[in-house]
Amino acid sequence: MRLTFTRMADRRPVETLVERDDGVVFAMRGAGGGADLPHDLVHAVVETQLQVRDGIWGCVADGVVWLSMRHVSGRQPRHAADRSAQLKRDRAVQVQRAEALAGLVGRSSRGEEVLATELAAQGLPRAELAAAATELAATGRRWAALPVGETWVVEWSAPRPARRGGRRR
Repeated sequence: MRLTFTRMADRRPVETLVERDDGVVFAMRGAGGGADLPHDLVHAVVETQLQVRDGIWGCVADGVVWLSMRHVSGRQPRHAADRSAQLKRDRAVQVQRAEALAGLVGRSSRGEEVLATELAAQGLPRAELAAAATELAATGRRWAALPVGETWVVEWSAPRPARRGGRRR
């Protein structure tokens, strides 16, 4: 799946072009803008770094259409709305976890306080969370330096499932 984020001059809502692997294209309106990382780009970085398969972008890849998404082109599969609604129900807890994880890593990347209990609640090694925060901070610096009107493209793919005997997420 290809995600194209456009650097805005101010804090107007960011519209991200989402090109799913099935050829369906959406425009997704989200928070961010100006020098601040778009919220959806934060999710892309954090979910990639921490190999989150069932977060915001994993849901979109699997067929979820959020209210912030507008269909642009491509033929949607039969029963797409039903599938989206079912996936939203099935993954509500995972999506809430992805939101909490993005918030925690985002705060950490900005040097803000993160409580030990918050880290422990995520069930991930501190080193992995720290590495994701470091990557997000670097992404933030690169985003802020991106000229207004330029785009940042992310090729997103679902992380591979853990090997047998490996850690599961």
